[in-house]
Amino acid sequence: MADEENANITDTEVLDDEPRSILLGLISQLRKGMDLHRVTLPTFVLEPRSMLERITDFMSHPELILSVPKEPNPTKRFVGVVRYYLSGWHIKPKGVKKPYNPILGEHFRACWKFSDNTEAYYVSEQVSHHPPISAYYYASPENNLIISGDIRPKSRFLGNSAATLMQGESRIYFTNRPGEVYSIVMPNVYARGILFGRMVLELGDASVVRCEKSDLICELEFKTKGFFSGSYNAIVGKIKIESTGECLYEISGKWSDIMYIKDLKTGKKEVLFDAHGAKIHPKIVSPESEQEPNESRRLWQKVTSALASRNLDLATQEKTLIEDTQRNDAKTREAEGIDWRPRYFLYENDQYKFKQTHLSKDPQLAKQQIGSFIFASHSPADFHSPNG
Repeated sequence: MADEENANITDTEVLDDEPRSILLGLISQLRKGMDLHRVTLPTFVLEPRSMLERITDFMSHPELILSVPKEPNPTKRFVGVVRYYLSGWHIKPKGVKKPYNPILGEHFRACWKFSDNTEAYYVSEQVSHHPPISAYYYASPENNLIISGDIRPKSRFLGNSAATLMQGESRIYFTNRPGEVYSIVMPNVYARGILFGRMVLELGDASVVRCEKSDLICELEFKTKGFFSGSYNAIVGKIKIESTGECLYEISGKWSDIMYIKDLKTGKKEVLFDAHGAKIHPKIVSPESEQEPNESRRLWQKVTSALASRNLDLATQEKTLIEDTQRNDAKTREAEGIDWRPRYFLYENDQYKFKQTHLSKDPQLAKQQIGSFIFASHSPADFHSPNG
């Protein structure tokens, strides 16, 4: 079957002659296995938003998780977490695009309002530049939910492909169930066909969801398409009792389309998640004019605007200005002996933890504590949603 028939049209891209010649010129300077984070990529391969905002894709379907902490059955809670985690992958721009690499100290803030008048607050921050590390924290105290973690991507040039190895871990906490933590390791991301053929974005390799307290583990494999066989965006997995290895459920389908779950005890197979019918819950973000200078949308505003008007030269100039400023700031700190520290996170035991740790057990008070710390000079009520 031809590539066009196997690949979702939004996953593929054919470059014009000028962008392809620029990309080929850049790639000719690379060595196989080289770290791409030290290479300045041309602007036409950029998705017009920061990686710090890209993380919020995994908070796009709150209806899948808000009721899960109240579910009395631990196995059903675990399935709910797996469903919620897998629901974020289908959200992406057309073609093969890479989010902006955040600069050190850059942050992104947002909140969500739900139909029952509860809310969720989010902040992400670039806590390290070499190596690149993005830390994030999402909390809805009224719904007993916290999601935190960090992403530590490592990019590699592989010949006709570029790989982003997604290191780091995400953790989901249900605050009404002490000790119940769901740890998540993400798959890797591959851009195929950058030298010849059609450019395709794929997820590949293993991903794991684990809850030690419940003794449950979900082992997932994001399958990449073979040269002669297979299909794009396929996923398979099993949910097991970790201590015994007993398999409870099987997962199959496509992460960009429909995923299914089969109960191995009853043989019943049903839809786990349908990307076609899923509606993204809009996040509420302050307008750029009211954001701080190092807040993602304001920081990259001129690059984003230039990309929208397809002015690649201007986008490159503005992107270079941001990167040069970052390098100069680093030199100044080094010369003056300044030890830079994150604004929102503390580094402890190889994890970046949200600084506001002593939260009230009262959900309303906890929400006020989190909101006032994240938004500082801004009131969450003043935020609006121009783009979602």
